[in-house]
This record gives sequence, C-alpha cells and structure tokens, in this order.
Amino acid sequence: MPREGAGPDFIEALARGLEVITAFTPGRPVMSLADIASATGLARPTVRRILLTLTELGFVRTEGSGYALTPRVLDLGVAYVRSQGLWDIARPHMEALSAATDESCSIAQLDGSDIVYVARVAVPKIVALAVQIGTRFPALQTSLGKVLLAALEPSEVDAVLAEPTRSGLVPRWCPAREEREEVLREVRARGWALTDQQLALGIRSVAVPLRDGAGRVVGALNVNTHAAETTVDHLLGHHLPLLLRAAGEISADFARLAEVPHVTRTAAS
Repeated sequence: MPREGAGPDFIEALARGLEVITAFTPGRPVMSLADIASATGLARPTVRRILLTLTELGFVRTEGSGYALTPRVLDLGVAYVRSQGLWDIARPHMEALSAATDESCSIAQLDGSDIVYVARVAVPKIVALAVQIGTRFPALQTSLGKVLLAALEPSEVDAVLAEPTRSGLVPRWCPAREEREEVLREVRARGWALTDQQLALGIRSVAVPLRDGAGRVVGALNVNTHAAETTVDHLLGHHLPLLLRAAGEISADFARLAEVPHVTRTAAS
C-alpha cells in the first residue's frame, strides 16, 4: 500500500530502496537482514528483495552473515555535486586556500536543520570530528551553517530549525531563540560567521557565503582549525581575508559558468 500522503505518482519501491540504503549509519556499517528490517520498519521478505537488487546493481555486498554498502553508493552523492558544478569550480581555489592556511577547508549546503559537506580539501591533522563528503552536522553550531541560516528570511529560520537533526550529534551550544537571532543578525551584517567550539571541543572555524550571479547564496566555504593550535585572532586576522578572497573567486567563476550558453547538439540523421 502507498504511504499516507503520497501522490498517485509516488514510487513506493524506490522509496523503500532508498530507506534500506540510508539505514546504514556510521556506527553500523554491517547489518543483518533483521537489523535492516527493524531500522526501516519494512517486512523481511521486502528487505531481502531490495538487498538482492542492490547487490546485483553493485550498491550492496554481503559481508559474513550481514550486508554492507559499497563505495558505489558515493556515486549518488557525487552526481549531485557534479550537477551543481561547484566542485570543479571550487577545487583549485580550495586547494590554494588550504595551502595558504595549512588548514582544511570545506563547502557545505543546507539540508533541513543540518549542513551537508559537498566539497572538501583536507590536511592531515587530528580533529575532534571526522569530516568527509556527505557528513552532516547541526547547522546552527557550525560556521558554515550560520552563514547559510543567515541567508534565509528570518521567518524561514524557525521552520528550518524545527526539523530534527539527522547528524546524530548533540552540540555543546544550544542557544535560546533571542540569542540565536542576535547571532544571525551579526552574521548578516558582517558577512562571515565564527564558531568557537560550539559544536564540539577543539573545533574552531570561520565561514563565508558563496553566491551565484544573481547574488543568491548557493553554499558556504570555511576554514577549519584546531582550537589548541589556532587562536581566534589568527583565524580572523590571517585566515579570514584569504577565505574571503577565495569565496569571491569561486563565486565569480560560478557566475561566469552560469552565463555560458549551453548548446545541445543532435546527431546528424
């Protein structure tokens, strides 16, 4: 039976397949059929057929008596990143920024009340939380998220933050609405956001917006540091100007790409 609220064109089988893929969490890389059925609420015969299909397609593999995702699942996320054109445009600028600061830098976009990392250039340093493409964190406690939330209309922020986080993290800083609104007003006014160990101990970062040709915020770019190694003064005095320059270059390149006419060629008959 189709799920409640779904329209007549809703493909239940596709939805169930995606539910099985997203049932695998960071703490559960290998799951039994019973584990997946419990996590998704689907019947075991249904889960079994979905797993067999995903295995045939190369998205799932058997591991002992259980199942695990394969790296091919990354193709789903990479398809999104490539469709946006952000990574190809941002990569050289991010590599230069990382080299100039000797720190990792990332691009994220908003997904509900979370940020999701869509591009990253990392340096080999030990940090409190591991980050890779697809990692999500609560938006309000990150510099990237503050920039993205500040780009919304104030009336939209409440609705966005009302959605539960899917990151699995409990942040250190949980401000009341008045404090949150004051922080976002400051971000809007100055054009950048700072996070100083509000998500987790040891994480200090600064972020700025990325814009398209119309001035709309399409993402956020940050430089991430370890609090024990980098003071707030150095982060803002040295890294922030470099970050602002890189973001301006990425935004300009993104705007130029959007202006390039796209010609569709058809094969000669």
